[in-house]
Amino acid sequence: MPRLLIATKNSHKAVEIRAILGGDWEVTDLNAHPEIPAPDETGITFAENAAIKALAASKLFAGFVLSDDSGLEVDALGGAPGVYSARYAGPAATDADNRARLLRELGADGVRGKARSARFRCAICVVRDGAVLGTFDGEVEGVIINHERGEGGFGYDPLFVPAGYCETFAQLPAEVKNRESHRARALAQAREFLRDFERGR
Repeated sequence: MPRLLIATKNSHKAVEIRAILGGDWEVTDLNAHPEIPAPDETGITFAENAAIKALAASKLFAGFVLSDDSGLEVDALGGAPGVYSARYAGPAATDADNRARLLRELGADGVRGKARSARFRCAICVVRDGAVLGTFDGEVEGVIINHERGEGGFGYDPLFVPAGYCETFAQLPAEVKNRESHRARALAQAREFLRDFERGR
């Protein structure tokens, strides 16, 4: 079974990625590799940050490395928080801090209803032996609601209702989110690429 490292210490994200990838891989994340430091995410796009993280981990891991960078883009805020989604309320911000700031800013601007259109974007980078093998993108459109709903998911999930649904990502069953999310759409491409790559060895 080929080895695959997910270059993240976010356990929620790692669980989600493992579930989507299935059982074809021996999957670990950075929590199992304390010797691998997390690099500074200095990119200005999701794809750049995904590559930075994957390439840094690949220097110390023999096998495939997969990294994602993802975030929320709110149209009324000019695409913010974007690549700064995880640290929108500051470098040490929690998910709750980031959601609170988002609601404050939308409330201050008087943005309501369909004007709260937004999307989640995800870029996934696959690396091996210090070389980028492929980059894959996914997105899902939706709206930001006025109050948090749901106990599942993480990040901005309790505020985001994807197009075609009435529930937030935090309310939808995991199997639905793992089919419809931005990360699921990018991972589906990465999974097929990895399978084809392995078959061609």
